[in-house]
Amino acid sequence: MNHAAELRRAFQARWATTPRIFRAPGRVNLIGEHTDYNDGFVMPAAIEFSTWVAGAGRPDRVLGIYSENFGDFREFPLDDTAPQRLNHWTDYVRGVAITLERAGYRLRGTNLLIRGAVPIGGGLSSSAAVEVASAFALLGVAGRTLDRAQIAKLAQRAENEFVGMWCGIMDQFICCHAMAGHALMLDCRSLEFQMAPLPAGVRMVVGNTMVRHELAGGEYNRRRADCQEGVRHMTRILPQIHALRDVTLAELEHYGRDLPDSIFRRCRHVITENTRVEQAANSLKHGNLAAFGRLMAESHASLRDDYEVSCKELDTMVEIAVRQPGVIGSRMTGGGFGGCTINLVREDHVAGFCETVSRAYKEETGKQPLMYVTNAAGGAGEVTPSYRR
Repeated sequence: MNHAAELRRAFQARWATTPRIFRAPGRVNLIGEHTDYNDGFVMPAAIEFSTWVAGAGRPDRVLGIYSENFGDFREFPLDDTAPQRLNHWTDYVRGVAITLERAGYRLRGTNLLIRGAVPIGGGLSSSAAVEVASAFALLGVAGRTLDRAQIAKLAQRAENEFVGMWCGIMDQFICCHAMAGHALMLDCRSLEFQMAPLPAGVRMVVGNTMVRHELAGGEYNRRRADCQEGVRHMTRILPQIHALRDVTLAELEHYGRDLPDSIFRRCRHVITENTRVEQAANSLKHGNLAAFGRLMAESHASLRDDYEVSCKELDTMVEIAVRQPGVIGSRMTGGGFGGCTINLVREDHVAGFCETVSRAYKEETGKQPLMYVTNAAGGAGEVTPSYRR
């Protein structure tokens, strides 16, 4: 499907002007879950499903936003001195515009037409894709340029401060910096990163459990508060630490035994998950896919038992997946409480894997899953008229 050409025609039909086209991908996280907001390590990869945004200037200082997915058009004045969150899909776009303006980047009045091809509610970072694609579009129409790390930070700030979802930097960062054929190992404190080539002959298969989750203001933010409580406790004994990133497992076991059990386990997950990410990067570097698969299994068990963000459907899909031929590893991906699994599967087994997992999962849960087969994709940017998807 040529999203760029279709979106351009739709924009021209609505506003009788030719727009510029931008896109930002969704993502999966191969390993390193709930570590980003603890200054830790993550290893995401972009997927071949994107949010597409067409944009062109308008003569007033108004932001007009139309979503093809929702069939909904809204307008908002950019000079609103007290913008309020509406708990509506437009918050993700408005939040980016407001954050850019507050950071000193004056925008033009702009019409945006948005097409989201990243599954919503599946933990594949559809929100970050909307934010980053909108940021690129708004900056592009205004004639502004920013480096990708700064765009990622501002998009994260918009989701934190306007939408009210206290996510870490991972989603926006991978949207901006992804490279085709690679995962990205990111240090969420320094924002230093290295590319990790994915081996030839291996595909990423995303299994959507079709269980939806709403994280803003809910369990996600509670998990973050648990981690902060763990840090407060540990700093009374180890004043040099700033985040769970700075705590070793031995220190947690020695100094954290008087923590409430749930908070102790939240901290244990983050600390051990950081170690797993570093080990996983080393496994990829040396082509040890068996070790990478074992680390994925350990990650899922920790998310299920210590961080308690899995659910019956995610566990069921992972249990089915790991029994299939050609599977390197399987785990939940994203915030949890539903959403998707990520599976690394050898290419010649992908078709059989999808068929068997779909059938067995439906038999056990009564839900028909969706399976997305993808390679690691490139990051956000403007799409030229000759672009073909």
